[in-house]
Amino acid sequence: MPADDCLLGIGLGLLLLAFGLRAHWPVLRWCLLAAALTLLAFASTGWRAQAFGSQALAPALEGRDLAVTGVVAAMPQHFEGGVRFWLDLESASLDGQPLRLPPRLALGWYAGSWARGDAPAESMAELQRQPAALQAGERWQMTVRLKAPHGTINPHGFDYELWQWVQGIQATGYVRVGARDAPPVRLGFTWRHPVQWARGQVRDQILLRLADSESAGLIAALVVGDQAAIDRADWDVFRATGVAHLMSISGLHITMFAWVAALALGGLWRRSAWLCLRLPAPSAALLGGMALATAYALFSGWGVPAQRTILMLATVGTLRLLGVRWPWPQVWLLACAVVVAVDPWALLQAGFWLSFVAVGVLFATDAGVSRAGSSGLKNRFWALMREQWMITLALTPLSLLLFGQVSLVGLLANALAIPWVTLLVTPLAMLGVLLHPLWDLAALAVGLLAQFLHALAQWPWASISLAQAPWWAGAAGVLGGLLLALRLPWPLRLGGVPLLLPVLFWQLPAVPAGEFELLAADIGQGNAVLVRTANHALLYDAGPRYSRESDAGHRVLVPLLRALGVQLDTLVLSHRDSDHTGGAIAVLQMQPQAALLSSIEDEHALQALRPATRCVAGQRWQWDGVDFEVLHPLAHDYGNVRKTNAMSCALRIGNGRQAALLVGDIERAQEALLLARSQGSASEPDLFAGSLRADVLLVPHHGSKSSSSAAFLDAVQPRLALVQAGYRNRFGHPAGPVLLRYAERSIGVFDTPHCGAASWQSWQADGVQCAREVQKRYWHHVVP
Repeated sequence: MPADDCLLGIGLGLLLLAFGLRAHWPVLRWCLLAAALTLLAFASTGWRAQAFGSQALAPALEGRDLAVTGVVAAMPQHFEGGVRFWLDLESASLDGQPLRLPPRLALGWYAGSWARGDAPAESMAELQRQPAALQAGERWQMTVRLKAPHGTINPHGFDYELWQWVQGIQATGYVRVGARDAPPVRLGFTWRHPVQWARGQVRDQILLRLADSESAGLIAALVVGDQAAIDRADWDVFRATGVAHLMSISGLHITMFAWVAALALGGLWRRSAWLCLRLPAPSAALLGGMALATAYALFSGWGVPAQRTILMLATVGTLRLLGVRWPWPQVWLLACAVVVAVDPWALLQAGFWLSFVAVGVLFATDAGVSRAGSSGLKNRFWALMREQWMITLALTPLSLLLFGQVSLVGLLANALAIPWVTLLVTPLAMLGVLLHPLWDLAALAVGLLAQFLHALAQWPWASISLAQAPWWAGAAGVLGGLLLALRLPWPLRLGGVPLLLPVLFWQLPAVPAGEFELLAADIGQGNAVLVRTANHALLYDAGPRYSRESDAGHRVLVPLLRALGVQLDTLVLSHRDSDHTGGAIAVLQMQPQAALLSSIEDEHALQALRPATRCVAGQRWQWDGVDFEVLHPLAHDYGNVRKTNAMSCALRIGNGRQAALLVGDIERAQEALLLARSQGSASEPDLFAGSLRADVLLVPHHGSKSSSSAAFLDAVQPRLALVQAGYRNRFGHPAGPVLLRYAERSIGVFDTPHCGAASWQSWQADGVQCAREVQKRYWHHVVP
């Protein structure tokens, strides 16, 4: 929507609002007010999006060496390969000429084996300068290379570009630290971000004090909101037990902090008659509690959940100060409206719906009233359990809709974890800022809780995963859960059961018998292709490892398989390279029934997790009328391994009408061998059942210059080609000459930077469906 149209819509909305406020007929008044607020919401959001989008990084500046000066704007995040940080830009230049860049940059300063560039000839040996000990508020001058925020786009996947949009980031990049680059220079310290500087100091003190404790990351998360400090394995346990919402600065922590602060301030205020005469103690307690809760939220990093909680508390507190006593639905809706007015994109975030639905359930079921009226420890305990049970009933279908997973032990885990973390761990962790030994006690308390949670997570049915249903099924499920939780006659409550069925038993439409489907996941620089038949599924490669904390398995493939409700029969790892095996551990742990077929060596670490069967040319099987055939390598190739790419398992899939060829990272030598074998297949029937021809080709070696020879393409004769490569990857894949060879043969090429996840179906074989087109939004990066 153009900016002029947005401003016109805002003006029209204000005009309708004025007419609505003056209308005498109630029906007309409410209709005008509803139309005015709707128009104002859409127009103002469009105007804000236009204003923010106008600051985007110019495509011509991507990959250029830019000299920038700026101030570190947030607490730096350390990881095994360096440090990530935000830089508020003060000036920028290219070849000595000033230029305009986005006001805030998200940068990485890499070192050692993680140092890298984005040019094909970039040498890692040139990028070895160690990162400096950055602190928020420091002014630095450095050379950087930038690109537009570009994330993976997959069905039901995390929208990285939306997350960057919400954070106000429109350019990401890295610090140039090569031998030929001007070294970064610290120009001094400013006081522009004192809270962020203090957060960094406290975080470093926690990690130093608890250096030998596994609880250090969690204590840092609870005190300063540094969720990156929590180990990934711990996150898996927290999700399996349904307590992940407690393991960072959440709305529950801030609300509890506000309540305790208000209680303490109110008690102190009542001790002074002079103060009470000037401001009633309840009002003083409310204002003081809100102020301290806001300070706590700021110190915790002012994350999106903290912002939502402060806005909600401020809305309810303002109504109380004004003496307004509205019914709970109006208060609830007003709090939602205030949050959305400040952050319209909150509607697209799972946390918004989970938090407000939970609050709405408590309001609707009068849980707070019932607990307040309870007396005695036993009654209060059962009131608390009832609250948790009602929230669990209502949020289970919503969790299945949003995440495809729900914890079955969450009620039991939260019954202990909520009071333990909220009333014991968090206060100890916060007071440890003043008295460091209390962090040791907090770590001990976390360790005891961790043992309990790990025991629960080991239960066979600790959590279940179901295919993610459409939004309407989730909405019906939430309504069904609410009916079951309300204080209604049981016949009415049981009416919620049918509403739960769509979200509980939703299944992805099945592949027709005799057909097959390919889904080339968007995983960056690497391969991962899901192949589905009517009753079976195979995953060809498992994508790259991004860092110690992150890989394609955890970030993309596990959520994708869970959302689609897919149970793998076989995982094929074409060869040992990390961009093909990086996510294998996560996939194998999630899919214990899957067999492993690969060319990895016997000593490979994955063999301990799942013994692999060697892929050897001549292996064949059939699933649901679809033939699978391994074309490469030969058995004797395993004794002559010189290059891992040469051992890539090549797999041909066909049903007699359509065929697909997945070849990993084979190069020209292997392409020539395949071509020779196909031409001599009559003399070697055990090694090759037919021709190389295929309708769809997974482009060899991501489009490297060393692959996709003219003779190979002429033999395969694909109509469509899929390239899985990272946006602006340092290898330059796919190479220009390779793309030219495909274009000369009128082969349609679909690469993941432009297409996102690419889906092809044998029964609709004319085209490829691109996730970036299906899920297109205005904040998504459009690749030139």
